[in-house]
Amino acid sequence: MSSNTTGQTGQALEKTYQFLLWLIPVLDGFPQRQKYLLGDRIERTALDVLEGVIEATYTRNRNACLSAINIKLNKLRILFRLATELRLIDRRRYEHASRLIDEIGRLIGGWMKASHGQAIS
Repeated sequence: MSSNTTGQTGQALEKTYQFLLWLIPVLDGFPQRQKYLLGDRIERTALDVLEGVIEATYTRNRNACLSAINIKLNKLRILFRLATELRLIDRRRYEHASRLIDEIGRLIGGWMKASHGQAIS
């Protein structure tokens, strides 16, 4: 693994971990009914992203893992939009979550490009 890929791995893992540290208390503030419906779905999807990053870190053929992570990030974007429109989270938290998800997405995208380049070599 190149040092660039190693850096992307560590950054993606750390950013995803930090996102979950921020996210879980936010979801605890959802009304009880939505906490166990939409809140749970958001939390599970975010945890799936974390697990996917861990799997991609320790897998040789990581392209499938990275593609799955990318899909989950897009699901998170839409779930957060829904939570915002249902007024379960405020606009400030929505914007913060969007920035974090976009940052993780850029790291995953860079990792995909680097991994794809290595597969061709």
